[in-house]
Amino acid sequence: MSNLLIVGPPGAGKGTQAARIAEALGIPAVSTGDIFRQNIKDQTELGQRVSAILDAGEYVPDSLTNELIDDRLAQADAEQGYLLDGYPRTAGQVEFLDGVNLRRGEQIDAVIRLVADTDEVVRRLAARAQEQGRSDDTEDVIRHRQEVYERETAPLIAIFAERGLVVEVDGMGAVDDVTERILAGLAERAITA
Repeated sequence: MSNLLIVGPPGAGKGTQAARIAEALGIPAVSTGDIFRQNIKDQTELGQRVSAILDAGEYVPDSLTNELIDDRLAQADAEQGYLLDGYPRTAGQVEFLDGVNLRRGEQIDAVIRLVADTDEVVRRLAARAQEQGRSDDTEDVIRHRQEVYERETAPLIAIFAERGLVVEVDGMGAVDDVTERILAGLAERAITA
């Protein structure tokens, strides 16, 4: 059983690696973005609340995000662990997740931190934006998102580093190579399939 988090800057391949690592370990990859989209699509009560907030151009409050995560982690496929992508994003969410895990008699086992060269990530995202015709993704916008990520994530990384949970992995290079580096880093902590 493994409870994992994955963090990394936009464009570092977090979603791709989350899916691969979760599959290798036999646990679900849980993305808050996917949960929001699924609840909205299914028009659940939570989905309708999230949709109204997003339609108003607001951020989804921690309380609602926490509720969605709590609900998702209570599902049968997460009984043997999970890999969270996009959560927690605030110290309050870390505290909430600690409470969920305490209730489950568990804890977070490791935090995979994908490290990527900012210039390379900006180049990668700019190329992807051009391929997809996303004119709003200019280099300035992409760099701003990188800065926001660093500013918002630094305090969370500090919390998990203090607990000795951070597994830093070079997120650059071929997808298979990055997956191998992550699995090797987890294996050093006795986290294997």
